[in-house]
Amino acid sequence: WLVPVPANQAEAQAVVDTFKPFFSNPDILKIGQNLKYDIEVLKNYGVDVQGRLFDTMVAHYLIQPELRHNIDILAEIYLNYSTIKTEELIGKHGTAQRTMRSVNVELLRDYACEDADVAFCLKPLLEVELRNRNMLNLFFDIETPLIPVLADMEYTGVKIDTSVLNVFGEQLRQSIIKVEQKIYDAAGMQFNISSPKQLSDLLFVKLKIGGSAKNNGKQQSTAEDVLEKLVDKHPIISLILEYRSLKKLSSTYVEALPKLVHPKTGRIHTSYNQTITATGRLSSTNPNLQNIPVREEIGRIVRSAFVASQTNGRVIAADYSQIELRLMAHLSQDEAMIAAFRANQDIHAATAARLFHLPVDEVSREQRRKAKSANFGIIYGISSFGLAQNTGIKVNEAKEIIDNYFAEFSAVKKYMDESIRMARDKGYTETICHRRRYLPDLQSSNSFVRGVAERNAINAPIQGSAADIIKKAMINIFKQMQHNNLKSKMIMQVHDELVFDVFPDEVDILSQIIKNEMENAIQLSIPLTVDVGIADNWLDAH
Repeated sequence: WLVPVPANQAEAQAVVDTFKPFFSNPDILKIGQNLKYDIEVLKNYGVDVQGRLFDTMVAHYLIQPELRHNIDILAEIYLNYSTIKTEELIGKHGTAQRTMRSVNVELLRDYACEDADVAFCLKPLLEVELRNRNMLNLFFDIETPLIPVLADMEYTGVKIDTSVLNVFGEQLRQSIIKVEQKIYDAAGMQFNISSPKQLSDLLFVKLKIGGSAKNNGKQQSTAEDVLEKLVDKHPIISLILEYRSLKKLSSTYVEALPKLVHPKTGRIHTSYNQTITATGRLSSTNPNLQNIPVREEIGRIVRSAFVASQTNGRVIAADYSQIELRLMAHLSQDEAMIAAFRANQDIHAATAARLFHLPVDEVSREQRRKAKSANFGIIYGISSFGLAQNTGIKVNEAKEIIDNYFAEFSAVKKYMDESIRMARDKGYTETICHRRRYLPDLQSSNSFVRGVAERNAINAPIQGSAADIIKKAMINIFKQMQHNNLKSKMIMQVHDELVFDVFPDEVDILSQIIKNEMENAIQLSIPLTVDVGIADNWLDAH
């Protein structure tokens, strides 16, 4: 059935109120495709959707994370059925696209009822696949309870102090002009820095940096990864990289964020993507909150514009401490690594002490830095060449550090080798909550392609398990906030960090809830530790 909702707000509210007892009934399972969207639309009418969810898009994401999950494709695959396409009703995506309200009601009926029916037919088929892959718990205990949490975060939005960005934007424009002039001075001419062709001609023809301007008959790339390898060849390279960083920050955040403030709410409402990354991590778009650089001063200023929405309110930021290394210790069961974490030692200093055969208190800052690069590099299957690049040391020294690492943490090496072997045998890796990532390229005859897949076989269970843990924590915190009738809100998830917009009288109780639920989301062989910061803005809280 299709029940058309009138354009008039009061009349629409009356229609939606008729269905409110159904949507708010916790005993009724709700089946649909991309339910997060429906939940947010209903929030606009004061409806709080309750009950278990079965989201066909999320289910298929768990079954085949690398594929697309829209309902048209799922209908073709599982039902051998071709659906009415959205474009047939309202045209292609873009400024000329019409709204659904403009569609003939009989056409809309066929489209909407088909949408519901297809999702209903898909449910038992996808459920069988989830059961066969031992993923029902992952689906019903983590992924679907997360949907209303994300819907609430998106609906709440984030308060931005645009005056901070406006002041910073002017400083940024001045910095861009200065770097631009330095590039012209180094080049001995003015040119369009943003033009790949003009830049390629300058670097590889005029200045003769790193080879010819042509690569297999094509213009040589000026991509960031290419330029980073040439950074010591000429001073202009680092200036170009700095220019690009400043321009990207300006266009992506400083100029863009104020334009994304919703006129009614006065907040930015990002979209959290639950079915995009192959590892299980969340991503965000419009704007992408995951990519604000935290280590660069410029990115730090952008974070300072994210503020509490209440007068005298606070921002709480809670971050898992070295969760990927802790997961490596847990999954590998390496005794030395476990002992260091259980003793609450500085893991990088402890690693350096073993690598360089020194007491911990004699480890230098430089040795700790090398050990830190090794710790994080090992998780991503780093080579001696890669470690040398990251740390600025010679390749033979990097090789010696990696060899020492595997000698001192032998269970880590065993875990890595076993991860690749098992993934090759099964065709996939698994997280601690049985999230799978399929790696067919492990069978590739191309050594480079196979090498990438082998690194993913090592890293996917770690990254995916980190995703499982923070998702579980988000669900538990959300439940506790509801149970305690808190007015504060969870507003952001960025990598291993959660951010909250907090009423002043709820700071103490919410801090305790956050720390407790994050540290006890899942029990590992070693404790999970969380750093909790409280301030007026996201930067200072972090």
